[in-house]
Amino acid sequence: MTELKAPHRLYLHEGEMPTQWYNLRADMKELPDPMLLPNGQVATEEDIYPVFCKKLAHQEMDNETRFVDIPDEVLDIYKVYRPSPLCRAYDLEKTLGTPAKIYYKFEGNNTSGSHKLNSAVAQAYYAKDEGLKGITTETGAGQWGTALAEAAQYFGIDLIVYMVKVSYEQKPFRKAVMETFDARVIASPSDTTNVGRAILAEDPDNSGSLGTAISEAVEVAVTTEGYRYVLGSVLNQVLLHQSIIGLETELAFQKLGEYPDIVIGCAGGGSNLGGLVAPFMRDKIQGKTNPRVIAVEPASCPSLTRGRYAYDFCDTGKTTPLAKMYTLGAGFKPSANHAGGLRYHGMSPILSKLYHDGYMEAVSCEQTKVFEAAKLFAQRETILPAPESAHAIRCAIDEALKCKETGEAKTILFGLTGTGYFDLMAYTQYNDGAMTDYIPTDEDLAKSLDELPVVPGIE
Repeated sequence: MTELKAPHRLYLHEGEMPTQWYNLRADMKELPDPMLLPNGQVATEEDIYPVFCKKLAHQEMDNETRFVDIPDEVLDIYKVYRPSPLCRAYDLEKTLGTPAKIYYKFEGNNTSGSHKLNSAVAQAYYAKDEGLKGITTETGAGQWGTALAEAAQYFGIDLIVYMVKVSYEQKPFRKAVMETFDARVIASPSDTTNVGRAILAEDPDNSGSLGTAISEAVEVAVTTEGYRYVLGSVLNQVLLHQSIIGLETELAFQKLGEYPDIVIGCAGGGSNLGGLVAPFMRDKIQGKTNPRVIAVEPASCPSLTRGRYAYDFCDTGKTTPLAKMYTLGAGFKPSANHAGGLRYHGMSPILSKLYHDGYMEAVSCEQTKVFEAAKLFAQRETILPAPESAHAIRCAIDEALKCKETGEAKTILFGLTGTGYFDLMAYTQYNDGAMTDYIPTDEDLAKSLDELPVVPGIE
């Protein structure tokens, strides 16, 4: 009798798409440590009103509400590109000769080419609902800036994007797409802010970082009437919005009658990983199942694998409240690797807490190994992955090869967060044999870790 095969791509019906986001904090046995003000006092919801929209500030601080209704206006846009497919990588499995089943949740079927639109739509909606004139943000590789440009234009609000300079130069067409949606795009560090000018005065050739771009965007937001700041990763509110990825994946696996043994996601600030793993992590916390959850980060910016679990600023300019997270230090200057969305010194407080408490694993990968996996995946599965996503692919391949050695037919799930069609310079460099790897030394990391803030009352 022929075995019934899972489809190459399983799409949920529009009516099956979740209408609520899931807040993992409501089911965590121990919550992440609270956000602090620089004086050591616990930040309140009202304390962050000058930076964030009020409803987003509430979502940031809400540790109790398990499910949050998705506004109808947000659902209307979601339905344009969601539900996204859960795909079975049959050809990759065959090439690897593995008994493992490899699935991936593909989030690249929208103009931004990534999962970032899930939170961008929500944050732009709340800004419009509050009556704001505009919003500011940062972007690394450009996926978040592109997604937010789409969302801001749809809701009719202004957008200023500070794009990490090295990505601004590596990915000029991302800028073109953002400007098509009427966003103003500025290379960071820039001479348009106090923090940018200070950084350039010290290092005129500074290639930028997400921490620096955040500082500039926050400065403009808090000094411009009618503007607020929005962020595409790290924050609790962002992981809340991205939970739709995991909720859809859970429903798709239920239809297949399967459940993942291993869940893998690339990790920079934590948005896609946190969204993908949310329902599976809930099951693990509650003792219903025990999937391995693996965060994959670049070896050049290893916050989980080599960072310190401590309170730190979320930005290089040290203007934000302090978050307890795995960090390399706000002053850490990441190398100019091609996974721009993963060049961040810290990690989501939620994921940091889960990792610290042993619910997650973490690995780091050199970019040449990452692009080796990306190329194989593209050849076998016909999708050119983003460099960020390719970190998860690398790990999924490695785990599938372990199954080949042991003969275990495990079910592996990874997040394919987006496409790499704006990353062709990186692919060209890899194909030409010109790509190199950079791994910071312990001495490199010590420079920024030694400058972690000393918080009153916190050891």
